[in-house]
Order: sequence, then structure tokens, then C-alpha cells
Amino acid sequence: MRKLINSTYLTLDGVIENPMWTAPYFDEEAAALAGSQTESADALLMGRATYDGFSQAWPAMDESDPTTGAAYFNNVKKYVASTTLTNPTWNNTEVLQGDLIEAVAKLKAQDGKDIIQYGYGSVTAQLVKAGLIDEVRFWIHPVLEGGANLSTPLTDVKASFELIDTRVHKSGVIIASYRPTSAS
Repeated sequence: MRKLINSTYLTLDGVIENPMWTAPYFDEEAAALAGSQTESADALLMGRATYDGFSQAWPAMDESDPTTGAAYFNNVKKYVASTTLTNPTWNNTEVLQGDLIEAVAKLKAQDGKDIIQYGYGSVTAQLVKAGLIDEVRFWIHPVLEGGANLSTPLTDVKASFELIDTRVHKSGVIIASYRPTSAS
């Protein structure tokens, strides 16, 4: 069974939206970890908001430059959880049909590598609640941004996690990785 891994950039105050504040912290260490995440994943799962942002940004990047990651993101199989997107234009994108939980459970049951998901919104909240997220990786940046934060979409989701890894980068970014516990 494939693992579904959520990887989310956030600030010290839990802001995840418009992560332009990550740029100064995306150094060689961060690039190496991001590269290992994509190397171990052959599919990308997104909600509509992430799809809208990614489908605008990644196709505009130079695929011939291996440091951008554009070749991976533009060519990997992409699944979008959306009830309003009907004709995705980004290469190799499929809109999940029917019930989100059933569709993601079927994806996880397929042969293949990990499935990576970026961002943490209502889709992730539903998947956590259903027990379908295998790991969350929070990339905590030493920034206070203000605004809507990570807890906004999670008002009815309760879950417990165990720490499985911590990495502290020279830039001050901390990547804390958690796995759901059986008792939530």
C-alpha cells in the first residue's frame, strides 16, 4: 500500500497561505530534503486551491534547470480533489470523481511510490479524519506572518500523532515529521 505524505510549509504562528516567506530559507539542505520527497513519490494530491496556485506557477518554470523541480511537478501524475474543476489544463492532471475518501483509499491501494500532498486545508482535514494520512511533515519557518493559520480548517478534526523525525536546518527551519497514532 502506498503512503500518503502531507508536506506543509508554515510560519511560527501557523500561517500556510501564500508561502512567499519561504524563499530565503530554501537553501541546499531544504532542496535536498524536498528532492528526496519528490524522488520517493510518483503522484501528487491537491485540493483546488493548491491546484490553482501550482498550475499557474510550475508550468512557467524552466524544466531544463534541475534546481527548480519544474520537470517533476509538470510531469508527475496529479490528482485534484474538487467538485468544481472539470477540465484541468495542467499536464497529467486528473480530477478525483465521487467521494474523496473512497477515491484516495483506492489511490493508496494501487501499486506505486508515495503520494505527496502539499498544503493543509479542508482536503487534508478530511483525510486526517478518515485515517488516510500516513505522515505529516511540517516545515516550520522562523517567521511571524499573521493572518489565517493552520487551525482554521480543522475545527472538527481531532487526531493524535507521534514524532518520527526532526531535522533542524542551518537556516532555522525545523522539519517535524509525525505519524498518526492508533488512538486519536
